Amino acid sequence: MRFEITFNRTTRQRMLPMDYQYYISAWIYKVLKQADKPFADFLHNKGYGDQNKLYKLFCFSRLNFGKPKMWKEGKLFEIAANELKLKLSFDVSEAAANFIKGLFMQQEFFLGNRFNGIDLKVTAVEALPEPQFGTLQHYRFITPCVVSIKTANNPLPQYLMPDNKEFDYPTLLKKHWTEKLSNTRQTNIENGEINLHIEKTYRKSGYVIKPGTPEQTRVIGSLFDFSLEAPLPVHQLIWNAGACEKSSSGFGWVEMVEKD
Repeated sequence: MRFEITFNRTTRQRMLPMDYQYYISAWIYKVLKQADKPFADFLHNKGYGDQNKLYKLFCFSRLNFGKPKMWKEGKLFEIAANELKLKLSFDVSEAAANFIKGLFMQQEFFLGNRFNGIDLKVTAVEALPEPQFGTLQHYRFITPCVVSIKTANNPLPQYLMPDNKEFDYPTLLKKHWTEKLSNTRQTNIENGEINLHIEKTYRKSGYVIKPGTPEQTRVIGSLFDFSLEAPLPVHQLIWNAGACEKSSSGFGWVEMVEKD
């Protein structure tokens, strides 16, 4: 289920790190922990599935703060807008809507690192209606789609692009969805039931997660449009839980697009 959160900037600070997604993810976990520490710990440390398949329940969009001034050398946005918006999704039923709205209402926090950031206060949380999914839908990645592999020769993740010649990118993406459905919803769907068509044109995109820590790393994905013909649980999954790896870090947010 998706929500739109409205923030007001409460102080004069305007500078926000461009790689702000990690700080949003940390804030979401903090809000969950305040409400239910055991559940939040489980969500953060394990997610769903086995230790090698750590699935998280949520995803989020880019922050909407108008057209900021960009300071590329400092990797900063200078934000003039007083009102900012964020879309946030949880793979939960509508019955949880009021509970989730209550968690986030009136939250106040600092978004950023020890050098730069902005003070925000939540002023509104709106539950968004779920679309009427058909078996065939057209989507656009608004935040990067991450598909990675690890090989015996290289234990570090290798981030793939849709036109990779060595590995079958669509098959890996579909495998992620079916495994996620099996582990989180106990719904078994075969790869063959999913028809995925990726547009040839894509743009490489990514950002740093865990900045300023020993675990700092840059995750690289891609932005593209795709058509998906699949059972309804697949559409619901990618809409509510993100459509790729690392969804709880803000990767894999999709929106529907119209096709002629």
